Amino acid sequence: MLDRLQSLADRYEKLSELLCDPAVTADPKRLREYSKEQSDLEETYQAYTEYRKVVSQLNDARAMLGEKLDEDMRAMVKEEIDELTRRKEELEKRIRILLLPKDPNDDKNVIVEIRAAAGGEEAALFAGDLYRMYTRYAETQGWKVELIDASVSDLGGFKEVIFMISGKGAYSRLKYESGAHRVQRVPVTESGGRIHTSTSTVAVLPEVEELEVEILDKDIRVDTFCASGHGGQSVNTTKSAVRVTHIPTGIVATCQDGKSQNDNKQKALQVLRARIYEMRRREEEERLANERRSKIGTGDRSERIRTYNFPQSRVTDHRIGLTLHKLDAVLNGEIDEIIDALILAEQAELLEQENAAIV
Repeated sequence: MLDRLQSLADRYEKLSELLCDPAVTADPKRLREYSKEQSDLEETYQAYTEYRKVVSQLNDARAMLGEKLDEDMRAMVKEEIDELTRRKEELEKRIRILLLPKDPNDDKNVIVEIRAAAGGEEAALFAGDLYRMYTRYAETQGWKVELIDASVSDLGGFKEVIFMISGKGAYSRLKYESGAHRVQRVPVTESGGRIHTSTSTVAVLPEVEELEVEILDKDIRVDTFCASGHGGQSVNTTKSAVRVTHIPTGIVATCQDGKSQNDNKQKALQVLRARIYEMRRREEEERLANERRSKIGTGDRSERIRTYNFPQSRVTDHRIGLTLHKLDAVLNGEIDEIIDALILAEQAELLEQENAAIV
């Protein structure tokens, strides 16, 4: 581990030199690449720098115990050794986490798709609740939200809503939201006061660049139609809405909320690229899972991941057994506590796998 850390530290310091080189500062592409690489190494470099300092201080303190000291000074040195030892162990744990394999998509923007599933109109209303939860969370993070497409239900919920969230680290935080979300409450359409269970599904896809997924013109069919409003009524007389079909896979993406037909086409292509990328990623994960004879990490979206229970004001994430009794706050976008717990659980699993591999 120390050899790897020293190699990363050497690279970080080399990047510092390169970023001061006039030839690099005059080249925007290289400047951007080197700046990002150094930024990615920053936290690990700082942790390793502190670790080296703590180890040096610890060695000095231990050496002092071999000298002639009065009892008070010896007690102070022992106390310092205990404190430095604790800090060294904390840094070692933090560094092991920082050295875990990074998801290459973590820094990307995301395309979020929410669909009403079981429960009819109540599921559509819950899909609307989830949409508001994520948009409010995005606002607290300083991220930008852009609606791509929506199909509104009769009572103002969403049969389907697709939107983009743009901001640093959006995928790293929101990727854990993919799955089936379940709500338990008395629906507005229920006259008898009975609690119903409904579900909506969430898919969080990383935004994909054109170079990552190439879509050839010959492989797509583009259809245009009039954008529609509530209940499917036409809201304009021009065919500005766009539906793009990827013929080889049959994947379809639609956009009608852009300012123009071209704008809608570009957004639909963004969604299409993300869906194709996700399909290929899942196929590769399934192939690897079959080789391991395990389904761990396949991210099956049919799995129920979370329940929102209104009578008990309870939110339970079933993947990690976390229960919070603050439903209103969660639906108002306060989901950091859940996301942080999911990240810690994933890190613990990765560390366990790494330790098992070493053994």
